[in-house]
Amino acid sequence: MLLKGIHHVAIICSDYTRSKHFYTEILGLTILAEHYREERNSWKLDLAVGNQYVIELFSFPSPPARVSRPEARGLRHLAFRVTDIDSAISLLKQNKIETEPVRVDEYTGKRFTFFSDPDNLPLELYED
Repeated sequence: MLLKGIHHVAIICSDYTRSKHFYTEILGLTILAEHYREERNSWKLDLAVGNQYVIELFSFPSPPARVSRPEARGLRHLAFRVTDIDSAISLLKQNKIETEPVRVDEYTGKRFTFFSDPDNLPLELYED
């Protein structure tokens, strides 16, 4: 098997309107396509970071909660690259989104921080 990269990450949200606003208006992801699937009573939103298709945002009726903290087994977090972490944190704070204190990766010397989406899923900002 020859893997060429990650095609996308799928996220199921509890409140489609709130999560759509968070990912597009606050984080600035671009909407590539939006579809309503009546047979599932479900929305599917294809989002891009920069020019790269990255996230599928889904809504489903009454999805069960997923444990994300403390460090539960499974996918730990989704990390986004940023050029200026201080500016990114400032934008999040303007939108009343709290971030953890900035840390420095001991192996790369790069700065990073964590925050949560509207469903408390862990997200990371990692400075280039």
